[in-house]
Amino acid sequence: MIKQIEFYYDFISPYSYIAHKRFLQIKKIKKIEFLYKPILLGGLHNLAKITAPALIKAKKKYLIDDCEMVSKKFNIDFKFNNKFPINSINLMRGILVVEENKKDDFINSFFNAYWSSNIDLSNEEEINKILYKLDIDKVDFFLKIKDQKIKDQLKDLTQKAFEREVFGAPTFIANNKIFWGQDRLDFAIEE
Repeated sequence: MIKQIEFYYDFISPYSYIAHKRFLQIKKIKKIEFLYKPILLGGLHNLAKITAPALIKAKKKYLIDDCEMVSKKFNIDFKFNNKFPINSINLMRGILVVEENKKDDFINSFFNAYWSSNIDLSNEEEINKILYKLDIDKVDFFLKIKDQKIKDQLKDLTQKAFEREVFGAPTFIANNKIFWGQDRLDFAIEE
């Protein structure tokens, strides 16, 4: 029997990237299905009325060091992006418009670009290069992500996450129990 873990994430979250990479490792040895749930982390923080740790100077330094330490432990390629933070709204909307058979590659490519290759994903030309490699039409992509239905869909997904008491990323939900932070992934798996 395949167990499921819901994964609330945003490309802007380095810990979501680490969790994503750990999923790829774990899926090779365990029968667990990770259900990717895109949210807009900034919108979620606004709903919860909290300040992102990366926006607090002392916490940002800790976050960088911690991400590097955890990535090294799990043998994950990681480089804290020097254009952090960016507005990830177009990329998060993009997940909602990409064809189903391209979603996994889309997610992996943009996580890798930002958190492994140090690519400035606020630069549309850089996004276009990745879309080209994924065989995704850039004109169609940018047209679709501006559609009000897609905008509303991402807002709705973020609102529903908040209503489920999700307040940060990554968050995992297993058996209706919330586990927040990449360091809680093993607890979610045990659940």
